[in-house]
Amino acid sequence: MKKVYLFCNAGMSTSLLASNMQKVSDNHNLPIEVKAFSDSKMEEIVKRENPDVILLGPQVKYKYQDTLDKYGDTGAAIEVINLEDYGNVDGERVLKRSIQLIKGKGENK
Repeated sequence: MKKVYLFCNAGMSTSLLASNMQKVSDNHNLPIEVKAFSDSKMEEIVKRENPDVILLGPQVKYKYQDTLDKYGDTGAAIEVINLEDYGNVDGERVLKRSIQLIKGKGENK
């Protein structure tokens, strides 16, 4: 099971997006778990769960470099969610991008 975890300020704004992504994953019988969390819990969650993909909400884009520095060597792909996809709550597009990252087609893999 691959783990795609989304992080934002409070974890609430990405919850709907994560839910949409999980529905798409489930509808296609993909072995992917999608969850959303507050960025304040990132260290705890990453250490405990070892996600395959760490996605940052656009509102915490400023934490990208710090996240990359801290967790880039864990093997997790790290990226900021596309603003348009985030705004449209486009679970399918964000999930497709996550799968690309898992397959190593992202810039940080």
